[in-house]
Amino acid sequence: MVFKKKIDIEQHILKLLESKSEINFNDVIEASGLSKTNGSDRRAIGRSFKDLVDRGIIDGRGIARARTYFRKTDIPALPVLPKNVLEILHDPFKEIHLSSDAKKLIQYLSKEIKARKPVGCNQDFLRSYVPNSTFYLSKVQRDELLKIGKVEELTRPAGTYARNILNRLLIDLSWNSSRLEGNTYSLLETKRLIESGEGATGKDATETQMILNHKEAIEYIVNLVEEDNINSQVVRSIHALLSENLLGDPSASGRVRKIAVGIAGTTYLPLDNPYVLAECFQLFVDKLNQIQDPFEQSFFSLVHLSYMQAFEDVNKRTARLVANISLIKNNFRPLSFIDVDQVAYVKSLIGIYEKNDVSLLRDLYIWAYQRSSQKYSAIQQSMGEPNLLKMKYRAIIHDIIHGIVLGKIPGAHLVFYIQNDLEKHNLPAEDARELFKLIEEEIATLHDGNIARYKIRPSEFETWKKLQ
Repeated sequence: MVFKKKIDIEQHILKLLESKSEINFNDVIEASGLSKTNGSDRRAIGRSFKDLVDRGIIDGRGIARARTYFRKTDIPALPVLPKNVLEILHDPFKEIHLSSDAKKLIQYLSKEIKARKPVGCNQDFLRSYVPNSTFYLSKVQRDELLKIGKVEELTRPAGTYARNILNRLLIDLSWNSSRLEGNTYSLLETKRLIESGEGATGKDATETQMILNHKEAIEYIVNLVEEDNINSQVVRSIHALLSENLLGDPSASGRVRKIAVGIAGTTYLPLDNPYVLAECFQLFVDKLNQIQDPFEQSFFSLVHLSYMQAFEDVNKRTARLVANISLIKNNFRPLSFIDVDQVAYVKSLIGIYEKNDVSLLRDLYIWAYQRSSQKYSAIQQSMGEPNLLKMKYRAIIHDIIHGIVLGKIPGAHLVFYIQNDLEKHNLPAEDARELFKLIEEEIATLHDGNIARYKIRPSEFETWKKLQ
């Protein structure tokens, strides 16, 4: 199995920009020899473009297939950037309270990959875990998660809360889980796809399929929570739904892999013996069902399904959704991975892969669950601090949303309209990115009961809503 290293693609991008003032997706495909039709190749290029933009090395203009990228002349070429430039330009853990163990792990992960020792799968990592005796989450952490995740004191049928917020859960979890895989759909585009089945213009078919697969898998989970156990067939079914029409071998969908796989960006080599892998997969399922604490069960799923790499592909997506089963079953607020930084997520997993160290992923998990809980908690939202960015750019937000509704901007053009309008204000890059997400969220939650905030009449709102 061949893996395209991000650094190689970045080198192609930067080399092209030495001879051309602007480049696009197809330029990189032709220069690197990657495939125009292979979804993995296209996502790899997209992630490289995004990473270079996030690090301030290049910038982009336009959207979808018309988007081009150009070099920022005041930034040196990638080969001469200082060591650990990613951490210098972008700290993915800046908002997360890190334990001392997690900080030590970050120091290890800051080493170049060639300086880190290759490691194989440590079967004892799973075999030594004793349900209800071994804990990745401390008692204090489990109690805190229980406190912030609990919806109400009443006992209701399993999955009641998830069904009540299903429409919102489908959008949030589908978008964020896909985003962590490099999917470039925006929140509004995801909402439109899930609610109306209409894909975004110019997006890769693989990205559209990925989001639709999430929708199917989440609905499956919400409908199965009345089952007592999470058996192997359930986990394989979730993988089958998530990987539908995305694997080169359709028969690999929902089947424990029989071939060796590798993971780009890490020295970790997963198990390559199919018989041992099948045994470990069943052992994982057995231990999972013995765990009594719903949050420990959730985190255990996230750790070991990601580490084991039981399937040919789509392992991390499967882990994220399986991690929600115990939460949904017990009527806790779900884990939607809202605002989770892609770099932080990947680094945390590499800590699992290479050191079997759960500390960094644990800190990220707790922070991510707090964010998700706040999202679904009206009480916590009302008690929270006012959004300072929203206060600072109140007039801009008002004008853009007002203009969208009165201008009768259809759903397919919303992203371009918002981006174009924000560019006119010449905002700092970080503020512009955060403001774009904030405006998306405001539009996604717009209804006839809150349109007065933007001086929109009900008749104007209804006319615009029909275009979505």
